[in-house]
Amino acid sequence: MGRFSYTVQDSRGETTNGALDAGDENEAINALQNKGFFILSIQAEKQGGGGKGAVSKVFGGSVGGRDLVFFGEQLATLLNGGVPLVRALSLLGEHSESVPLKNAVHQITKDVASGSSLHKAMERHPKVFDSLWISLVQAGEMGGQLPKALKQVGSYLAAQEELKGKVITALAYPGVLFIISMSVLVFFIVKIVPTFADIFKSFDLELPAITKLIIFVSNTLVHNMAAIAVALAGSIFTLKGYLATDAGQVGKAKFLFAIPFFGDFIKNIQVERMLTTLATLIESGVSILNAITVLEGVFSSNKIFEAALKQVKSDVATGKSISAAFKKTGVFPPLVVEMMWMGEESGKLPDILGTLSTFYREQVDQFVRRFTAIIDPIMVVFIGGIVGVIVLSIFMPIFQLSQLGSG
Repeated sequence: MGRFSYTVQDSRGETTNGALDAGDENEAINALQNKGFFILSIQAEKQGGGGKGAVSKVFGGSVGGRDLVFFGEQLATLLNGGVPLVRALSLLGEHSESVPLKNAVHQITKDVASGSSLHKAMERHPKVFDSLWISLVQAGEMGGQLPKALKQVGSYLAAQEELKGKVITALAYPGVLFIISMSVLVFFIVKIVPTFADIFKSFDLELPAITKLIIFVSNTLVHNMAAIAVALAGSIFTLKGYLATDAGQVGKAKFLFAIPFFGDFIKNIQVERMLTTLATLIESGVSILNAITVLEGVFSSNKIFEAALKQVKSDVATGKSISAAFKKTGVFPPLVVEMMWMGEESGKLPDILGTLSTFYREQVDQFVRRFTAIIDPIMVVFIGGIVGVIVLSIFMPIFQLSQLGSG
């Protein structure tokens, strides 16, 4: 017998954490599913440094988005080519370069060969296949269109990876440039400025205000390095503790959405992801309530969206239209609400959602292009300005010394 920690969601959408005793992970999963719970995560608790904890670690772990895209697309291709599901899974498991994915697919192959459905087998690996995967695969199995469902999830993941890649590319260069520049400036202030400060002090010069300021900053950094490091570490530790709370997560989301220039960009990314996910789920035959439940899991790290989606699910469950439920939250842009209403009226909600997601993806792409174009000159002016101020603060006293010498 082992003890398993779990996070589950009931039929009302409420999330619960707990633990139970079971012979193995499969037995624990079956026990929770028999109670009507939707399993978000489950893993064995470590006992004596080994045992089931180690097994859970082997079959869990993080899997890259590109690996999952390849898996979904290749599995769909093999099934469309007439390869039996068990054989297709076995082939992909053997050739997977991701160890967590290889181990998960190996176990899934065994479960499917023993008579389990694919989505049930995937449910036993929540760290590899999230609720989006499970819902789409289940809809594909129930509708007899598993290859199509796998293609859809592959296309969805590929689009998200492409968007993520664009954002990372846009932010990587200025981020690296800023870090290197700040490092050079700190080195200059900590190592070079004190040398000149001693020279100026020996000549008993009346230093300009800007030079006094730079020397003051230098002395503060040099003589209080340990205290500053401790204060910085303490601040980071405190911030991490705060962000681990629900209030901290809500505060983080509000702060990100309120950042000038970047706030709308960050919100557009979240809205695009929500629309793309919802359109993919509904188009695949997933019910509205189940689709919104999946969205809750997708946005578990964004407490504002998560709370809004819980409210939407509750209102839709009581008979409200989707557009009215989304409008009531006050979180989502009016354009989204109006287009949802048009989609409901016309009976083409998935198409409307797809069109909307394309619009927001273009907004994100446009921002990335503009940001990439203007960030280089801004960074050059910013860093150049700081360097210019420091150099000027050093050369002004040197110029005074040269005048004294010539006098």
